[in-house]
Amino acid sequence: MKKKTVVMGVCGGIAAYKAVYAASAMVKKGIDVFVVMTKSATEFVTPLTFQTITKNKVITDMFSLSENVTTEHISLAKLADAFLICPATANVIGKIASGIADDFLTTTVMATKAKVVFAPAMNTNMYENPIVTANINKLKHLKYEFVEPGEGVLACGDTGKGRLAEIEDILDKIDCVLCDKKDFEGKKVLVTAGATQEAIDPVRYITNHSTGKMGYAIAKAAKMRGASVTLVSGSTSLRPFSGIDVINVKSAENMYNAVMEKYPDSDIVIKAAAVADFTPEKCESEKIKKGADKVSLPLKKTEDILAMLGAQKVNQILVGFCMETNNLIENAKDKLYRKNLDLIAANSLNTDGAGFGTDTNVITLISKSGKMCELEKMSKFDAANIILDKISDGF
Repeated sequence: MKKKTVVMGVCGGIAAYKAVYAASAMVKKGIDVFVVMTKSATEFVTPLTFQTITKNKVITDMFSLSENVTTEHISLAKLADAFLICPATANVIGKIASGIADDFLTTTVMATKAKVVFAPAMNTNMYENPIVTANINKLKHLKYEFVEPGEGVLACGDTGKGRLAEIEDILDKIDCVLCDKKDFEGKKVLVTAGATQEAIDPVRYITNHSTGKMGYAIAKAAKMRGASVTLVSGSTSLRPFSGIDVINVKSAENMYNAVMEKYPDSDIVIKAAAVADFTPEKCESEKIKKGADKVSLPLKKTEDILAMLGAQKVNQILVGFCMETNNLIENAKDKLYRKNLDLIAANSLNTDGAGFGTDTNVITLISKSGKMCELEKMSKFDAANIILDKISDGF
């Protein structure tokens, strides 16, 4: 796979130091990063810092003594798979919105055909200035991308919107821009992930070992490939990918209600959550005190979300998961047909590299037509993309 290239423009502002972390994170992801700094940016961070991190020459002067001085900005513009301006000041946003190209950064932006992403950072009053707002809206209308700034205490001491977005959110936007496949654009994808918690009393609950990693990987992959993604998430410590609509739930009943509400408006539903099959008949209002040696806990079945989705399916594509400790394929096929699924991903808890909490998975995909595809051990993100490939290709 060809290595991706990001040209990163760094403008003059206190947030310029955070651009160092963004550049470093992209390099660690295997991205080739070329940095262009405005003159004022060099007052905050030295070019040597970026050069050391990226192992590439840092450009700071439109008229530096270089043998390629007349064409260097064109070459860099053509080289870019994505162009990130981080931090983006009001000055540079205004220049680009007005078509002004008076330094190396703005000239290169004008010459590139790559997607340009702005990560603004400035004082709240500047960010909310109607001129800046108009410039941002103009650039958005022209299909330039923005990573919205965060809110909080700014370097100047003011509180409000204008601080540079979190580095993770900036990288998520770059991941989306660099993703070549956009076969899910216009599709609404509903994903479930994580474990449900069934309350016994105010202190205790029944749950399972699911961490949500597989479902979160699917949601990320779908978002990168252009889908509008809703993630219904049970208990997990994971950070969702930026731009995903997340609905946090606790119990199986909560998840059922959330999924059924979103289902009619969904094109594709991928149920990767580990939903409890049983829940206590009664949740005690007070903590159950330790008393007798044995305690009876009556349970009742929870609503079978996947079966209900299959029964109400109209035009949706429905994908389920099946984790077993024995008779994997037989049980997976039974679940596929009994619950009216289009595709099922089956894995065994006994297989090395599969199961709860791992970063990898070993799954077998079975379609409603009976086709089977056994996948070797791979990252859950890679497995997620193969599942999406099968959906895109019609199983």
